[in-house]
Amino acid sequence: MLTEQIPLRFAWRDGLSFDNYFSGEESAEIIHHLRGVAAGDTAAEQFLFLWGGSSVGKSHLLQAACQLAAEHQRTVAYLPMVELAELSPEIFDGLEQMSLVCIDDLQLIAGNAQWDEALFHFYNRVRDVGSRLLVAADTAPSALKTQLPDLQSRLAWGPVMQLVELDDAGKISALQLRAKGRGFDLPNEVAQFLMRRSARDMGSLFTLLDRLDEASLVQQRKLTVPFVRDLI
Repeated sequence: MLTEQIPLRFAWRDGLSFDNYFSGEESAEIIHHLRGVAAGDTAAEQFLFLWGGSSVGKSHLLQAACQLAAEHQRTVAYLPMVELAELSPEIFDGLEQMSLVCIDDLQLIAGNAQWDEALFHFYNRVRDVGSRLLVAADTAPSALKTQLPDLQSRLAWGPVMQLVELDDAGKISALQLRAKGRGFDLPNEVAQFLMRRSARDMGSLFTLLDRLDEASLVQQRKLTVPFVRDLI
């Protein structure tokens, strides 16, 4: 796997793919664009900026793009700024030679003069060599507090696409897809019960579902409303 050919800090999490991300109709176009960029389709965009609130799946989608690109034998680097923001901006040096670079949580470095300048030049190098760049942040480029006005224009060189929060029906479908991926069924009544008793963001819901799955395996019981009620 191509993950082994790059520094560990640029690797992505295995198991995150487009197939196990529930997009809903609202995000179908975004998935289409991301797949094209990741696969290296000649008609796909060179740059794409993805933004949205927390727990809407931005990190999942960037890592899914990395996974798909690797399956197409493309060189890939995933940069989660939540882990890398304390390092030097020199981490961008040479990455334009990768087929695909994905920068996650860009808002964590936006506004830092050194990072802004490094990112500005990195965008220019990516354009010059023709590689692909996917960026995710919690806000649109125009709202990022960058020190360089020209950087904001670079960030919007390609499509700027907003990832919106799922409605309740979509969240239930996402939970059921997650459960299927872990090898069990999540009945509608149990999913609805979780929606009523938990924080409603997908991060919290997924964490709770994983915990319930582990408990059901330990106790050798199916997920039912009474069982879940006792646990939470």
